[in-house]
Amino acid sequence: MLLVSVDFVAGKKISKTLGVVRGNTIRARHMGHDIVAGLQQITGGELSGYTKMITESRDEATKRMVDEAKKLGADAVIGIRYASSDVMAGAAEILAYGTAVKLE
Repeated sequence: MLLVSVDFVAGKKISKTLGVVRGNTIRARHMGHDIVAGLQQITGGELSGYTKMITESRDEATKRMVDEAKKLGADAVIGIRYASSDVMAGAAEILAYGTAVKLE
């Protein structure tokens, strides 16, 4: 499955637009990460526990979007975007979405 953030695939013609596909996940913060993050705010630097959590969340949301596109028979997903939002204190949603298409 070809995934692109632009609205076209270079060198290919889109033969059919299948519709919007999306995938999401909601993750809660881990208390241990909060403690380490609090200490790290004093010294500075990357909050690697949170970076790992967000990366895993983005990967899961992308996988779910691709699974939805495959069910439609898509060859590619174009115009991919990511969004995040707080769902409740300590939990956030990651959303991946794009347009499933068939290519010639």
